[in-house]
Amino acid sequence: MTRRERAAAQPVGTRRAAREFAFRVLFEAGQGGLAFQQVYMRAEGAMLSGDDTYPHLNPEALAFAHELVFGYQQHEAAINDLLQRTIRGWSFEQMAQTDLNVLRLAVFEMIHTREAHPPVIESAVRIARKFGGDDSGRFVNGVLGGLSRSLEASSAPQEEATPQQEVTEAER
Repeated sequence: MTRRERAAAQPVGTRRAAREFAFRVLFEAGQGGLAFQQVYMRAEGAMLSGDDTYPHLNPEALAFAHELVFGYQQHEAAINDLLQRTIRGWSFEQMAQTDLNVLRLAVFEMIHTREAHPPVIESAVRIARKFGGDDSGRFVNGVLGGLSRSLEASSAPQEEATPQQEVTEAER
């Protein structure tokens, strides 16, 4: 066994590898019209049996991939609605499915996990560049960057008016 083959056989524990695994599951489920559970179980089995199509994830990374896939599935309608409101001028049918699935996973992670937005966006851009078209990285970065700013603005604490300020403003 060569050094490269030994390295490929070692479990990967990175979140980026888990995100890529989850992306592949979402993409395959969408393209094949299959259930997430069915595709996830097949992909996990292939990965565990040594299929080099998928990086060999360690248990922690595999658990994170599971969280991404089934977390997205649980919040699919809300995430798709948010994306449709965020992406102007494009319908899901017009978009590259690679870009759409990268966005779906990243939006789930940005909204439903405690992960900071910059590493989520960076990983999403890398996956989009790897699997998408020439402009995929820029497109994904633009959408997620705008969404991140919007989410941060909406979660910023609003200064509450004191009763004195309310009276003053009402008198005007």
